[in-house]
Amino acid sequence: MGQLTSKRGGLDPGVVPNVQFSTNDEGPPRYSSHGIPPTIVISDVESSAAERRGSTAELRRSSVYSTLDLVPQMGHYTRTLHQQKGSRPSLDALRKAFEMRCMLNIWGVILFLRVTVITSQAGIVLMWVIIGLSVMVTTITGLSISAIATNGRVVSGGAYFMISRSLGYELGAPIGLIFSFANALACALNTVGFSVVVRDLMLGYDVVIVDAVNDVRIIGTITLVILLMIVLAGMEWESKTQILFFLILLISFADYLVGTIIPPSQEKQSQGIFGYNKDIFISNLTPNWRGSDGNFFRMFSIFFPGATGIMSGVNICGDLKDPATAIPKGTLGAILVTTLSYLILSVTSGASVVRDASGNMSDFVGGNITGDCVGLGCQFGWNFTKCIVSNNCQYGLANTSKVMGLLAGSYYIIIAGVFAATLSSALGFLVCAPKVFQCLCKDKIYPYIWVFAKGYGKNNEPIRAYILCFFIALGLVLIGDLNTIAALNSNLFMCSYCLINFSCFHASLTNAPGWRPMFRYYNKWLALFASVVAVLLMFLFTWWAALCVFSFLIFLFVYVTYNKPNVNWGSSVQAGSYNMALSYSVALTGVNDHVKNFRPQCLVLTGPPTQRPALVDFVDSFTKHASLMICGDIIMDRQTRPQDDTDRLVKWMNKRKVRSFYSPFTADSLRVGARNLLQASGLGKLKPNILVLGFKSNWRDSSPESIDDYINTIYDTFDTNYCLCILRMVEGLDISDQLNFEVNQGFEPDESVENDQQSPQKKPADIPNEDNSNQIKTVFQIDQGKKTIDIYWIADDGGLTLLVPYLLTRRKRWHNCKVRVFIVGDEENMEESRTEMLRLLDRFRFGFKEVLVMTDSEKRPQAKNLERFEDSVAPFRLYDEQQDGVSAQELRENAPWKISDKEFEAFRQKSETKVKLNEIIRRNSIYAGLVVVSLPVPHSDCTSALYMAWLDTLTCGLHCPVVLIRGNQEDVLTFYCQ
Repeated sequence: MGQLTSKRGGLDPGVVPNVQFSTNDEGPPRYSSHGIPPTIVISDVESSAAERRGSTAELRRSSVYSTLDLVPQMGHYTRTLHQQKGSRPSLDALRKAFEMRCMLNIWGVILFLRVTVITSQAGIVLMWVIIGLSVMVTTITGLSISAIATNGRVVSGGAYFMISRSLGYELGAPIGLIFSFANALACALNTVGFSVVVRDLMLGYDVVIVDAVNDVRIIGTITLVILLMIVLAGMEWESKTQILFFLILLISFADYLVGTIIPPSQEKQSQGIFGYNKDIFISNLTPNWRGSDGNFFRMFSIFFPGATGIMSGVNICGDLKDPATAIPKGTLGAILVTTLSYLILSVTSGASVVRDASGNMSDFVGGNITGDCVGLGCQFGWNFTKCIVSNNCQYGLANTSKVMGLLAGSYYIIIAGVFAATLSSALGFLVCAPKVFQCLCKDKIYPYIWVFAKGYGKNNEPIRAYILCFFIALGLVLIGDLNTIAALNSNLFMCSYCLINFSCFHASLTNAPGWRPMFRYYNKWLALFASVVAVLLMFLFTWWAALCVFSFLIFLFVYVTYNKPNVNWGSSVQAGSYNMALSYSVALTGVNDHVKNFRPQCLVLTGPPTQRPALVDFVDSFTKHASLMICGDIIMDRQTRPQDDTDRLVKWMNKRKVRSFYSPFTADSLRVGARNLLQASGLGKLKPNILVLGFKSNWRDSSPESIDDYINTIYDTFDTNYCLCILRMVEGLDISDQLNFEVNQGFEPDESVENDQQSPQKKPADIPNEDNSNQIKTVFQIDQGKKTIDIYWIADDGGLTLLVPYLLTRRKRWHNCKVRVFIVGDEENMEESRTEMLRLLDRFRFGFKEVLVMTDSEKRPQAKNLERFEDSVAPFRLYDEQQDGVSAQELRENAPWKISDKEFEAFRQKSETKVKLNEIIRRNSIYAGLVVVSLPVPHSDCTSALYMAWLDTLTCGLHCPVVLIRGNQEDVLTFYCQ
């Protein structure tokens, strides 16, 4: 078949009818169709620039399995970036049918104005150590950057984008703000450097605007305005300006190198320049600390901003044609070239310029001076003793930042180089900071800053962010002190480098399948080492600034973690959490069970959790932060729960702060679904041991099959050695009729299955809306004050009947409730029974102090209550004894689920006991907040209807929640230490 593309004049509408194309600047193009499945898709999703120009259409190739089943295509995988639906058919459908920029930003104000000064203070040896440490940090960071940048497409946002998508929003968002501010600070740093040079030039011509400090502020303000106008003119102008600056820098550096080999004139000698000399080189090898800034780490902090330009290419990665190739080559190449330039500059200046000189021609005395002459200049016939002793030398390596210009062949070419270096760096940082900030604002992680996310023009320029960055830089320019700004700048960039390296380390450590960088020349342990070194250097540079940065970082981290923005970037933190959970889960399998470590791990048959919030809240009250909870949803309409509905139910639980898993399961009946969930739920030791049901309050109106299904589920629970818990509330558990959801096909929800599952025919009308605003408050979310929790411990089940109420009292809402324990006894031994139970409770350390003995539990119930019970089971009675032999046999065969007269009489005593217990419970617990009763174990020969009547009789007539609990007869409590 021939290929049809839009480049050949369009598509024949007869070939593919009813096809509609659509494109989207934010992600891969999409298609929509009606009728015949489309066979043409908009392509060329790899390049964002190509998307803006327009797309081409190419044939969608089918696999050999089906015409709908497609071969692998790159476009199917781009949807993860913007969370859009790709064009790959669903399973259901198949079954049914940059080097220059980095160098410019590294070659900034530090190169021309501070390298020589730092060399004079630290000496050549320590200067090389400073350069070496800086290069170590930046090189390892460059390797980490290259690895992260080649592990998928990096759009605009630079370091923020990489850290947030690697470590997650918890650390990515805070560092995004810090890194944006660091770039604005770097812009101010280079602007101040430029202003200082201009001010010094003006002083040479006796031109003063106000004074030395305010002149820097005025010139800096004017410079920032001009730079902002260049940036607002567009990236084309900015790029052309940077090329011009780069050429000037190369010329100026060449001019400097040529100047160092030209024999110095007498005027230059008066300024301390004597050409390459062994004695000068040896003298400048060792440090000579001076002033308040005279220490190693202070000099390091002043120099380090000169190495921070390595992020420039990353920060504008959205504008690069091929970031995966350009970033590694440009970053590492720029580090190499600029490192050589710093080393050459420190050696050439340190080998040809003395530390102190007066610049006074009259200090020349000729010959090799001995006697009272001080300083290395004496060997060359210059007596700088006067200025050295009085500490007012104006020239020399230690006293002026103009050494490069004085050494060069042409001073004014160096001045042009200073202008180019400072302005290019300031311009680059003025571009980088807004782009990083724009990416942060687009993610909508922090409030009130979304307004800066808006872009303008075909390049989506962040004009609002440009203006914000301008004002931030302007405020910093007003400080006017180059050294102070440099020290602050070093801390912020060190923090960024620390997190970048940690991102690379953490992504490598988690062994996530998605970590597949094309750049292989990195090492996770080197990345960790660089991260630790960066933190140490932050505190060694300026400890108070480091504390401020980390305090601000922690504050933002706590804020973001608490608010939990709705983003999912597949970060290494998620991968690490998976690894930890998997490791601990596997490790638990080798740990033997011990009664002291028993935890009630619950499988709760809630249906959609929104349908029975009271059941969810009850179990969450004693499992939250303590044990496992799984909300089981048995779907009996032979249809799986759509993923969108599942996601909304999980979001509903998260918004309700319920710590639970949600597990939907399709089955033909409640019993089949519950049996499968009982066997398959959980993982290793993280497996439920308690089944929690809602009480079937509509059992009288239910079909015999429905009752059998419910009771057989209880049988299966005990057969699988699970404990059982049944919750009953007077108002019922199912609140479907209270929810304002649309109901499919006009079906109105009811209480037809008000036990633990939804009706087989219900449309998921109880699925919450996208905003999750429908949160109904239940009794388990209300403070119970000083009500009582009454425990009717009728049978010893291993202690679960006591443990669950105790766990409830550990919650704030139930903490003030008094717990009363009711036990069965006789009048003769009542006090003895009570004392014995108090001793037992004391050994269990529950703090329960009130025990009441029920001495009348074996007496006959009141006639009216017994009559009410008999009336409730009357529809399920067979009355076979009243029929003749043939008729009775036919009745048993036609209605095996009914209660025969013989069965009813055999269980009469047990029935009367349930009625009497209910009388006692209603008499004693009328004001209780919660009643807990031991669940009677069903007999194998007891019919489902009779057992259901027992449960109903035992728990009826109470206005508070009633919980029926039965353990699996194994100890869950102990008072021993081992």
